[in-house]
Amino acid sequence: MRKFLLLICCTVISFTASAQWWKLKFKKPPLRQFEPMDLLGPAYKTTSLLKLKLRTPHLALQPLPMSDRELEVAQSYTMKAAQHSMRYRIYGQASYQFGLLADLYVRQSRYSEAKWYFLQSTNLARRQSDHKLILANLIKLAMLKYEIGDFALANQDLLDARNMASSKGWLIDLIEIEKKLNYIQHTRYAATRNTRYAAGVTFDMAFQE
Repeated sequence: MRKFLLLICCTVISFTASAQWWKLKFKKPPLRQFEPMDLLGPAYKTTSLLKLKLRTPHLALQPLPMSDRELEVAQSYTMKAAQHSMRYRIYGQASYQFGLLADLYVRQSRYSEAKWYFLQSTNLARRQSDHKLILANLIKLAMLKYEIGDFALANQDLLDARNMASSKGWLIDLIEIEKKLNYIQHTRYAATRNTRYAAGVTFDMAFQE
């Protein structure tokens, strides 16, 4: 009797285990949720959309307009900083501060002061061999001289800047300098032509009288 009961128990246990194995063997796998990365192919499946490097366009930042009071405060602060740098012989920092002062004076159309500070910035930059700052100051000086009508000196500054950019292999700067040179030369030619035309008209009117 005991053997018979033991046989029944073993049969029931083995049947239960077989039933569980049967269910596990034929259990359907869960459906995977669709991901947008599947559209990019297998090479991108391990990459997150947030990690993709998107190329953003380069935007040229334009200076915001400043009130007269804001310009005065900025000039006062920058002047004190430049004096501090010169006092402790931090010439590299002072060269940029003088350049910033010149930019502030240009925004006020105070070209004489701006020209002087650009020259000071350039002299300090030469002592520090800061060729990038020298190039930037030469271009700014050229455009400042163009604004006051000194085309010859503006052209000379741009020629010096072009020689420096060419020797350093700065192609982008060289292209921009060439554009400014062509613009100044074209403007100078147009101004000379208009002056000659006006002088000719005046001479003809005087001759007719």
